Amino acid sequence: MRVLTYIAVFLFAVLQYRLWLGEGSVQDVWDLRKQVDSARIQTQSLVERNRALYAEVNDLKSGLEAVEEIARTDLGMIRKGEVFFQVVGEPDSIDAPVENTEQAESTEQDTDTPAAADAGN
Repeated sequence: MRVLTYIAVFLFAVLQYRLWLGEGSVQDVWDLRKQVDSARIQTQSLVERNRALYAEVNDLKSGLEAVEEIARTDLGMIRKGEVFFQVVGEPDSIDAPVENTEQAESTEQDTDTPAAADAGN
């Protein structure tokens, strides 16, 4: 009977070793779950990035507004008749953005009409 007890304890110890320290142990399962979670987070961020890029591609294909915006911001292009102002100095010292010349002219024209004058009162 005593030999049977020793065999049972030995088998139990071997199984516990495999469960906690061997190949496919609980620690391995925890590590794999962490890897899966980080892969899911990375995949989600890549999916969001792909959606944004897809929307930008569609915008570039469909209209000229996106092309104009990229030309203005990345290439520094301006339209004929527009005046370009370059402010040199600290970026923090710039308080208000400079209006587009066409927008300023259209605003001035709107205030000259009688309907716009009545709307202001």
